Amino acid sequence: MPTKPSKTFETFNNPRPQRDYLIHMEIPEFTCLCPRTGQPDFATLVLEYIPDKKCVELKSLKLYIWSYRNEGAFHEAVTNRILDDLAKAVKPRFMRLTSKFYVRGGIFTTVVAEHRKPGWKPSPQVELQQVEKQPHTD
Repeated sequence: MPTKPSKTFETFNNPRPQRDYLIHMEIPEFTCLCPRTGQPDFATLVLEYIPDKKCVELKSLKLYIWSYRNEGAFHEAVTNRILDDLAKAVKPRFMRLTSKFYVRGGIFTTVVAEHRKPGWKPSPQVELQQVEKQPHTD
């Protein structure tokens, strides 16, 4: 049976809900149509999120992204819609979607949208210093 695009997500339980950790995904084959000309727009989507209780299942994400292939959408609108749909399904602590659209009319467009769970605050980032190797002497 052939796989078909879908606007629904499957999720699974976060295996470490007690820990903040980052999930980073790159989706280099996003396509939709320009709502004015009907010509295809191509983008790489970068999804980063800190899950709470649920994680998004990858095949359902792929089929969701595929569902935009024949839809007209402005870059700003489609980025925010995808983020809203993902945040509604997964309910993450934090989620960021960066859409990097390829050149059209001599212009590259990047749209960044974020979602934060009310009351969630990130832990302070740990800065690690690189240790220089000392020359070995006998």
